[in-house]
Formats: sequence, C-alpha cells, structure tokens
Amino acid sequence: MYSKSPLNLAARNLRSLSHKTRRIYTSTRVSPDTPLAETVSTSKLDGDSQERWLFIDSVFPIRLGIWDLRHYIGILREENLLERLHERLETVKTHDFHIHELQPYQKDGGVFVRFTYTGRDHQTALETLQTDLQLEATKHGGLPSWSGLNNCNIWLVKGEPFLEDMYRYPSGIVHVSFQGPDVPEEALYSLFRSCGRIQNITSPTPVPAGTLRSSDILFHRVRSATIARNTIHGYTFSDGDGITRLKTVYQRPIQAHAIRDWLTSHPRIVLPIIFFLLGTLTYTIFDPIRVLSVEGKMLNWFDYREYKLYKWLRANALDRFSLTSLALEDVSPQGDIWKERKDAESAVRSYLFDLPSTVAFVHGPQGSGKSRMVEAIIRDTGRKTLVIDCAELNKATSDMRLVSALAQQTGYRPIFAFLNSVNNMVDIATVGLIGQKAGFKSSLEDQLKQILEVTGTALKKVNHSLRTSAQRAVKATQEAEARRAEEARTRARIRAGTWHDPRLDCIAGNGVISELGVGDELLEGDDGGLAGFNVIEEDVVNLSDGGEKTSEELARQQHRHAEDVQVMRTLPIVVIKNYAARGGVYKEELLGVLAHWAASLAENQVAHVIVVSDNREDAKLLAQALPSKPLNSIALHDADAPTALSFVRRRLYDAGITSDLTPAQKKAIEHLGGRTSDLERLIHKVCSNQGIEEAVEDIIADGVGELRKKAFGEDIDDAKSLSWSREQAWTVLKQLARRAELPYYEVLLDVPFKGDELPLRVMEHAEIISISTRHGRPSTIRPGKPVFKYVFERLVNDPVFQATQDIALNDKVISSAESTVRTCESELSTLQDLSKTERSFWWFRRRATSERREYLLKKMRSAQTKIQTLEKRNAELKRVLAKGV
Repeated sequence: MYSKSPLNLAARNLRSLSHKTRRIYTSTRVSPDTPLAETVSTSKLDGDSQERWLFIDSVFPIRLGIWDLRHYIGILREENLLERLHERLETVKTHDFHIHELQPYQKDGGVFVRFTYTGRDHQTALETLQTDLQLEATKHGGLPSWSGLNNCNIWLVKGEPFLEDMYRYPSGIVHVSFQGPDVPEEALYSLFRSCGRIQNITSPTPVPAGTLRSSDILFHRVRSATIARNTIHGYTFSDGDGITRLKTVYQRPIQAHAIRDWLTSHPRIVLPIIFFLLGTLTYTIFDPIRVLSVEGKMLNWFDYREYKLYKWLRANALDRFSLTSLALEDVSPQGDIWKERKDAESAVRSYLFDLPSTVAFVHGPQGSGKSRMVEAIIRDTGRKTLVIDCAELNKATSDMRLVSALAQQTGYRPIFAFLNSVNNMVDIATVGLIGQKAGFKSSLEDQLKQILEVTGTALKKVNHSLRTSAQRAVKATQEAEARRAEEARTRARIRAGTWHDPRLDCIAGNGVISELGVGDELLEGDDGGLAGFNVIEEDVVNLSDGGEKTSEELARQQHRHAEDVQVMRTLPIVVIKNYAARGGVYKEELLGVLAHWAASLAENQVAHVIVVSDNREDAKLLAQALPSKPLNSIALHDADAPTALSFVRRRLYDAGITSDLTPAQKKAIEHLGGRTSDLERLIHKVCSNQGIEEAVEDIIADGVGELRKKAFGEDIDDAKSLSWSREQAWTVLKQLARRAELPYYEVLLDVPFKGDELPLRVMEHAEIISISTRHGRPSTIRPGKPVFKYVFERLVNDPVFQATQDIALNDKVISSAESTVRTCESELSTLQDLSKTERSFWWFRRRATSERREYLLKKMRSAQTKIQTLEKRNAELKRVLAKGV
C-alpha cells in the first residue's frame, strides 16, 4: 500500500503528470515528528530502527529546459535502471540496511532512496553505511546511469526531499532562503562545499517586510547545484543565535527582462552595434541574393517563355489550336526608304561591335523612332539587355516609390522600401535618447547608388557567365572542326591505301603475318596505282611539313579573332530611355546618379550603355560624368518629304492598299512632315477605312486642341501653373505660323521676353518648339513637330482666339510703353532743373541737357505712337469679339 504522507502524495502527482514511476518495496510510513533542534530529519520506527533518504545523482539526464529532449531517454530506460540500481544497493547489509522505496526524480536527474537502518550512534552509522554503499558501487564498476558511464554518486539527504513538477528547471545557481536568523557565509560554504565547487556566495540584502532574507550560491557545475538542492532543502541549522530552516530553489542565470533592461539603459552602446549588425546582414545575406536576382532577370531565369517545356507546348499545342494568327511585329522604318536613319543605325551598330570606352547618346525629337531603332538593332544582335525607363521613374511622388520603381526595372530584390519611414522614426528617437541622429536613414541618392552598384556587380557576373559559355562553344566548334579534318585525312589515306587500322594487330599480329592485313598494299591490285600512291604520299608529306607553320599561325589568328568577337557579343547592353524626361520631383538627383553609373559601366568595360533622349541639351550631365572622353553623339532627324512619302506608300502597300496617291493626297501627307509617330498614326487611320485627307485633317485638329491646352492652359488658373506666359507663347506661335524658323536671339530682344531664355527652354522641353544649335550656341527656333506649323496656322487664323491673345499681348506692350513714357516725363522734369544751372563756354556748342531732352522726346513720341496704334488695334479686335465669329 502507498502511504498517504505529503511526500508520497507529491511523488504520486509527479508521476501522473510526467511519466510512469516504478516503486519498489513500499511500506507504511509514520508521519515524522522531528523537533526543530535536530540537525537532520529522522523517522523513528519500531525499536531502534531509523528511516532516512539517500539521493543518487546522474542516474537520468538533467533536464535544463522544456526544450531538452534527453529526458525521453530516461523515461525509456527508467524501469531497467531502477531494477539494476535496486539489485546493486540491496547487497549491502550494514546496520540492517533495508530499501523500502526508489523514487525517481528525472527533472533533476536523480533517484531518492528511502531506507531503514539500526544503530545506537546514528551519525557514525550513517557515515559507515554511506561508505559501504560507495565501496559496493565501486566494486561493481559504479552505479548504472542513462549514459552508461556509471559515474553516479550516493548522497545522504540532510533535509527533506521536495519533489515537484513545476517549470523550475535546474541551473547553476541555488537560491537559499532563511526561515530564521541569517546563516553566516562560512557556515553556508562549509555546508554546500561538499556538493561541488562553489564560485560565489552572495550576502543577504535588505528585503521588504514579510519576505525571507536569502543568499545565492553559484556552483561551477549544474550537477553540483542539483545535489545541493535535493540534499539540503529543509535542513535545520542551529547556532547560538537561533534555529534556521533552509529552503532551496533554483535561480535562473539571467533574470526576466534583464537583457531588455540593460539594452534600453545603454542606447549609446546598443544602437551602433545594432546598426552595424544590420548593415553586415545586408551585405552578407541580402546583397548576394539581390545580385542573383538581377542576374536572373538578365539571363531570363524567371521567364517561363524561355523554358523548353513552354516552347514545346507553344510549338506543338498552343499555336496549332489558336484560332487567331499571331500578330506581326511592328516593322520599324528601316531599309532604303528611310535614308536619314542609315547613318544613325550604322553608328549604333559600330558602337556595339567595339569595346565600350564611352556612352552612346542617341537624341532626336520625340516620335522620330529612336527607341524603335535601338530595339531593332538589339533584337538583331540577340544580346542581353537591361532597360531603364526614366519616364516611369519620374512618375514617382515619393522616395519610396522611386526606389521601388528602379528596383523593379533592374530586378533588385528583395527591397525593403518601407524601412525608409521606419529609419526616419529611428533617427527621431535616437535624437531624444543620445542627442544625435543614428545615421541609419540613407538619402535618396545613396539608395539609388546602392541599387545601381548591385546591378553593376550583377552585370559583371552576367558578362563572365556569357563569356564562359561562349568560350565553351568556341572550343566545341574548334574540336568539331578538328575531328572533321581528321576524318577527311583518314578517308584520303584510306583511298590512297596508306591507312592502317591498329585493331587488325589484335587479330593478325604485328609481325610478318600482319602483311595479310589491309593497309600495307594498295586497294587496287595493279602496279599503275603505285605511282599515284607515291604522288599522293609526297603531297601529304609536303603539305604537312611546309604548311605546318602556316596552319598553326592561321589557327591562332582565327582563335584570337573568335575570342574578340565573343567578347563583344557577350557584353550586356544597358539602355536608358527617356533620359531627362519631363516632370519628376527627383529628376535632378536621378539623372545625376544614372549619368555617373553609366559612365562607370562604360569606362570599366562592363557593358555598352546607350542613352536615349529627346533633346541634345540633356547630354550635359553625361558629359560632366565623362570629363576626359567625348560622348558618342548620334542624332536622328525627321525625314524629308520624298522619303516620308515613300514610307507611307510602302506601308500602305504592305497593308493591302495598292491604289496610287493623288496629288491632293501627296500634298496632305507633306503637311505631316517626316515625323515617324505622325506617319504611323496616318497609316493606322487609313487602314481603318479613312481617307488620307480626312486623316490628316483629324491629326491637325487634334494637334490644335492639344497645343491650345499645352501652351495656353484650359483656364486662367491652369495658365498660372505654366512656366511661361500666354503672351510669350502667342508671340512665338504667331511668328512661326508665318515663317519656317525664327532667329533665337531676335525673339529674346523685344517684349514679352526681354532677354529671358527660360521660357523658350521650357517650351522646348514641352515639345512646343525645337531649338537648333550652331557652333554650340542656340541658333534658330522651329516648331516642335513638322505638323505644328499647320497647327500654328490654324490657331492664328482663328479670329476669336487671335483677337483674345492679341488683346492680351497689346495690353502688355501698352503697359510697357506707358511705363517708358512715365520714365521719360520724370527725367525731362529733372533735366529742366539742370538746364538752368548749366553754362556754355562756346556759343556754337550745344548743351548736354538739350541733347538728352531731344532723345527723351523722341522716345516718348515713339512710345505714345505705339500706345495709340495698339489701342486702335484693340478696339478693332474687341469688335471682332463682339461679333462672336
């Protein structure tokens, strides 16, 4: 029967919650009634028999936490270990030693042994009994344990066993509480030292009322701590000051929130370390992944259309069952009919087939076919290309969106754009904590540079990978050619009868009998073939001797040429489209970073870089990034009238429209000029069953509405947001409607510009006008597109619109003239006062004030005449507006 003592009830609960426990030799136990003055707890039984406890350590693995899975080994071997342990201990009969119970305590890795003994001197009897038990264990090689090392020790329990199943896992620190007066440090050391080496003992500290004072004992090993906790818990210590009962419990090596409290209290140390670790993590883990991601984008690793399975399915299934034929690719205006583009195309091709030393800058008006030409050339070369579209990047309204857009175009992943806002908050917090910014937040320029640097590293790897593959291909080709040449020589020797198959030696031998094998005699049996054989043999010898050096040199030259060609073909191409496109809050920073990155790629011969822009003035940033080398500037212009007409006729013929063009249709096509985008738009309209004259009229009408909105704004508020005034735009448009081009500096002299070049530059970027240069300076002003000349004429010939804009312009000129009149009047008044004091020494000499007065009077008269003329003109224009025509 199980006894109902508190110790047995705790043990029973522990077994039910953790694992099955084997109890051996149970007996009824009397509840102890031990006085506090006793130094050890004993239980008196019948006669002189006494009951005590032993603790055997290291029988099971010590469980250091909930994650420690070694205790399952102890559970599996528990029954076997307890049986062997009982058999080993019951052989001792000193002082009538008798085992009543084995109680495993797997959390602390030990076993409690309840036993009885007899003896008059209990202390001597216990010491003798403990010594005999250890000798018996040593005689049999030690006590059994879970690890098989048999290094268990037997300890006498000085206090009372306390078995619990709480989450109090063993540690190297034993917390000793005093139920009574404090125990001196020397006494604690003497009491606990037998369990193992002690590293430190803390002194009791003041505690709140109602709380026990305590000391912490730090052991060198956890095993020593488990022995101390299970053998001394409940021990009663007595000295002259009183009686103290000791309570032991494990103390965690690191208290809860200790690390957190230390980190929060030392931000000057912690924050730099955290930032360093995060930076190291980025460079060691994320940057290689990003390089691999960019490389995969360049080499189409993630494009399912490049997989062989998809190509097979497309060729054998999808294309066959498709109800509609594949759309033909848009043919770019190449060939003989587009003569203006030949030079530009040949310049781009020559740049791509040479080692890069500078950047190719392709510029021309919008719609001239720059991007289409570059795409067609790259498609012909079949080289790997990375395209960065500045127009899409300029649409970003924040740093995070711009960085994300650039990362998406380059394949830079993973990208943590949201951390930019978090970093800003961290900087604000660190200012309050340590008085300065942590510097964790990177500027936009640094973020863009980081993305482009990683992209440059990926481009180098792409170049190396492609070059390695090309070298293998060249080597395989050369080996195949060598095999074909060797086979040709072998066939020639067979025909000549000089070839000997060494495999015949295995059959016929290599002596006289080998004469019977084929190869030593001519295949023809006649003697006449001998002369032919000799001639062929001499030719072969002469060819091998005399042409050996020549063939080797030729082979080396061909090998070097093949390597040079492969080096050119393996270089990737970087295309930066819409460079310096309109708009964009971060335009200047983006263009500057791209310019320096493109220059570094070209100078280091990492890739060919082609920059496409609508204006040649946008090359200034690239020229600054390449100060020692000139740009390879490639210009595209609009086609002339005959070429544009031939292009339209050819495209219409390809579309199935074979009728000849009438003179009226040719004249209508000439209105569009040679801009590719306008000609393509005309062809699409004509293919939609619309007449050529009607299609051209629609294009001009659409241009009128577009230009009116772009140059003058929809209303007054919209006009205020423009970088030029309506009067300035009207002055340029009105003059271009009458003349093909305008002198640049002549336009700047008069009202409403007065020498201000900024409005003209902004209108050029808006593609309202185009400014041509000569000797590096602005020369002439032309319409932004050829069709704009007729658009300007439509606007100027609109009576109501013309009257509105002329009135506004005249009012501004009148205001300027009136200001001139007032200035002259003020100066004339001043001159009248000066003339009274002025003297003339010679009667024939005129006074200075008189000359100045005449000049001012003429200027006033001219300004007044202009005012009167413009006011009359305004009156006429107002009558036009009154009619509402």
